[in-house]
Amino acid sequence: MMDGERLQNLLARRGAASRRGAAELIRAGRVRVAGEVVSEPGARVAAGAPIEVDGRPLQAAEEPRRTFLYNKPVGEVCSTDGQGARSVLEAFRGLGLRLVPVGRLDKESEGLLLVSNDGALIQRLTHPRFGHAKVYEVEVDAPPSEGQLRTLRSPLVIEGYRIRPAGVAALGGRRLRFTLREGRHRQIRQMCEQAGLRVRRLRRVELSGLRLGGLPPGRWRELTAREVAALAQGR
Repeated sequence: MMDGERLQNLLARRGAASRRGAAELIRAGRVRVAGEVVSEPGARVAAGAPIEVDGRPLQAAEEPRRTFLYNKPVGEVCSTDGQGARSVLEAFRGLGLRLVPVGRLDKESEGLLLVSNDGALIQRLTHPRFGHAKVYEVEVDAPPSEGQLRTLRSPLVIEGYRIRPAGVAALGGRRLRFTLREGRHRQIRQMCEQAGLRVRRLRRVELSGLRLGGLPPGRWRELTAREVAALAQGR
């Protein structure tokens, strides 16, 4: 496989995952080319070679690029295999597209999630260097004190990584609004734990200017061409 396109790029271009996600799939041994497992993301694939991901044939031709805004309910997971729970992708099964979640919300969290087969857009939205703003409304177990708010706004260390200071606004009572430009694993929950607070509800309401609005839980809408262009160009 000396000639042809790099496998990682090919998977991303056909919407199987972001470039980073495609590399993870390949290294995990979940991708076969012409019946053989390929574990090197940079391996080159000859034109027309049959490719399988998790035993399913990869779409031979590029699908029309489509991106959807979904209001994820509590209890659904962003994993493509469901991990024993309902996957967010079940809501899109009837479309016949190979879609992937753009970023993640954990099982206990809810709200705005993008789902797409546009590899370039997925890469832009998930790569840390672009710093797309994400806004969350969070309910904690007690009204936060001024000291706890100062802690939440400081550059905390999470799993050995010093995060950027987050925008944290008190909305009254037990409600807070977080604005993040990075997305460490369960970041808000870990931030609140360090401040002595426990998250009772976590809902993403905005991503790079896109708002959840009145979309009911478990429902989706397709982004307009203008919205997609704004995501591709903005931060």
